[in-house]
Amino acid sequence: MRLTLLGTGCPQCDPDRLGPANLVRHAGLAYLVDCGSGVTQRLIAAGAPGRSLDAVFLTHLHSDHIVDLFQLVISSWHQGRDRPQRLFGPKGTQRFVDGMMALWRPELDQRIAHERRPSTVALDIEVTEIGEGEIFRAGDFSVSAFAVDHRPVREAFGFAFAGGGKRLVFSGDTARCPAVVRAARRADALVHECFIHREMKPAPGMRTEEGTRNVAAYHTLSHEVGKIAAEAEVGCLILNHFVPTRFDRAALLAEVRRDFAGTLVIGEDLLSLDLDSGVLSHADARIATG
Repeated sequence: MRLTLLGTGCPQCDPDRLGPANLVRHAGLAYLVDCGSGVTQRLIAAGAPGRSLDAVFLTHLHSDHIVDLFQLVISSWHQGRDRPQRLFGPKGTQRFVDGMMALWRPELDQRIAHERRPSTVALDIEVTEIGEGEIFRAGDFSVSAFAVDHRPVREAFGFAFAGGGKRLVFSGDTARCPAVVRAARRADALVHECFIHREMKPAPGMRTEEGTRNVAAYHTLSHEVGKIAAEAEVGCLILNHFVPTRFDRAALLAEVRRDFAGTLVIGEDLLSLDLDSGVLSHADARIATG
């Protein structure tokens, strides 16, 4: 099983950290977790274009996690995809997809008529709305969903991927909650969001003190992430979905290291972890994690 972080950012616009998205590959198949801004470009860079995806999983329906879904659909069609996209997401996903496709219908009809491509099947989206428990299986590979605490968002999930004797868990967007610890118990790797509270200061015309507190309340604070990983006894903790996107890496590493002694990674766009070999890669760098 191989993980690639496609986008490690948040709603902030940052050319180095694009919107939330992750790629999981196993046994020749490819799966996308979330669909943030720039995901189609990152998929190409990772060697897994949208035409090759076998399923897409949405943790929740916040805009930064779904904003490029239409771009994924139409770019996959342009790449010659020969099947519908399979989309798994929380209650409300079907309504969102129906509205999205209706909004773009005039433009799509014009493209279909003008471009004369051999098929339009790639423009179809097969939606499965999910709850807790196993939501997908392909041979020895499975994906399970667990509810997390992202209130006031009521339908928000983390995912646990299992296959080939390895387990990879995504926290999704959540405040610290027991569900993540339970799902990640002794997982090979936990990909966890990280709200760096000391870096988020009120800014006139941008952020009020109350608004900053509200956002912090439904994310996991940076001083809590290491405690979660230690309690779950995970093999590797990968920090992801950073708020804000620019921060002191050394300070964050020291903060989380106080609580977690295992392999600790500050995620970067297009960083990959091969769970079978334990090799971490980014650009030309290769690190054996043990």
